[in-house]
Amino acid sequence: MKELKYLNRYFLKYKGRLALGLLVTIIAAIFKLFVPIIIGDTLNSVERYINGDVTDLALVKEQLLINIALIIGTTLLAALFTFIMRQTIIVVSRYIEFDLKNVIYQQYQSLSLSFYKNNRTGDLMNRISEDVSKVRMYTGPAVMYSTTTITLFIVVISYMFYKAPILTWYAVAPLPILSVLIYKLSIAIHKRSTVVQQYLSKLTTFTQESFSGIAVIKAYGIETRTNDEFIALSEGSKDKNIDLARVQALFFPLMILLIGVSNIAVIYIGGKQFIDGEIDFGTIVEFLIYVNMLTWPVAIVGWVSSMVQQAEASQKRINEFLNEVPSIQNSVFKDTAIKGKITFNKLTYTYPDTQITALKNVSFTVEPGETLSIIGNTGSGKSTILELIGRLYDVPEGELLIDDTPVKKLNLNNLRSSIGYVPQDAFLFSDSIKNNIKFGKENATDEEVIQAAKRAAVHNNIVGFSKGYDTILGERGITLSGGQKQRVSIARAIIKDPEILLFDDCLSAVDTETEEEILRNLNEISKDKTTIIVSHRVSSAKHADKIIVLADGEIIQQGTHEELTQTDGYYRELYAKQRTEKEM
Repeated sequence: MKELKYLNRYFLKYKGRLALGLLVTIIAAIFKLFVPIIIGDTLNSVERYINGDVTDLALVKEQLLINIALIIGTTLLAALFTFIMRQTIIVVSRYIEFDLKNVIYQQYQSLSLSFYKNNRTGDLMNRISEDVSKVRMYTGPAVMYSTTTITLFIVVISYMFYKAPILTWYAVAPLPILSVLIYKLSIAIHKRSTVVQQYLSKLTTFTQESFSGIAVIKAYGIETRTNDEFIALSEGSKDKNIDLARVQALFFPLMILLIGVSNIAVIYIGGKQFIDGEIDFGTIVEFLIYVNMLTWPVAIVGWVSSMVQQAEASQKRINEFLNEVPSIQNSVFKDTAIKGKITFNKLTYTYPDTQITALKNVSFTVEPGETLSIIGNTGSGKSTILELIGRLYDVPEGELLIDDTPVKKLNLNNLRSSIGYVPQDAFLFSDSIKNNIKFGKENATDEEVIQAAKRAAVHNNIVGFSKGYDTILGERGITLSGGQKQRVSIARAIIKDPEILLFDDCLSAVDTETEEEILRNLNEISKDKTTIIVSHRVSSAKHADKIIVLADGEIIQQGTHEELTQTDGYYRELYAKQRTEKEM
């Protein structure tokens, strides 16, 4: 259970509620003890009347009525305390589940992009949902039933030894055998539970990717192949679950068998002792009730053991991610003001996962209020520059300065809150258009939202929808066209009113007229902001204060639009080519 030690902090956090729950559990178990005693006393009273030891029938009836009332009373009290027990311990498990999910989610948010490149979304989802649910069963039901079992064993067996020691030895003799069998089965369950959870992650990942890529699946007509793959994966998951169920299925038959052996021992040995006059008849009945009362706790031992083993396997998977150290750390906790000056000084960057060198000895400076445009072919390193500015990756070689300060010496939250970033692949959430734009500024007014949409040249499209700005988008904004998604993303960046604006080829899906309108608006907006526009189009770059041209991670040209069009090279050739295409 070493992996489950992580949860001890939550047990300490809710120690008051748990202590109350444990106390109530003990009280409930004690009340349950009285019922067999009263039943045994009742049967002894009847036996004495039958044998003639007591002749007053009215007295016997009165005693029977009193005992019935006591049985009802103690049963109701035991039920009340059992209810309170569940309301404390089970509720605590829900609190722990809530806390654990929040911790995992916060950890997910703090991890770097390289982590997400190496792990699948379905697996991440499974660990925060299915695995946490397995862990909750340990922090709630397992704790509650374990406490009930231990309390009942201590109270009941102690009383049984007090009442009839020899008979008790025979009654509890099968229990050590049961303990050994449970230990053996628990090891097997632990191994199988780990495999089952791994298969569940694979299944979740496959279905998540299939639903996200359903348009591609339909376009290529591979529904049958995808279905066959899903069936194969489901068959594997089913086999592993059946394998686990086979082992779990051994618990209850073994327990019932051993409890049956205990009953036989009580009847046989107790009967002999009764004949010999060593015990009374009521004691035999008491022991039979106690042995059967222990049936459920003994059965629970197997169930609890199974829950603990599954929780151990799940918590191990959770701990793997919780122990992951984010590669991007915020080392500065005091606020640092951002004005917007950006300097790359002989910067070289190689992606650690692919070992591809995206930037080689890159140097340039953008002053606050200036607009820089970056032109280059696919894979030339354009997007990498923007990712480094937002400190999505750290700089291993060379320098990246913001306001003449190394980026690592800036407060990470201040840095990112000062940036409005529009990625190449526009991502929108399954929410209203208005809320997607307000993602850039949570407390924005409706007027600010409309103004941002107008500047992004998407307002006319939005008002054309039946629900306007309240239109709910599909997953990843699938309701909108590519160009509309890009423009909503631009509106989201504009409304933030940041010191630095980063546009990563975010006008590729709009026509040239709309592009010109957006660029004119951006020129007004970015007068006092540092703006970097990454593009394949010269039309997006020509109004910039500076232009750099990248090829294979190196700057091969830089200057203004006028300077570069008068100089032989990549930019001039690209400009001539795109101008010809536009004229045609």
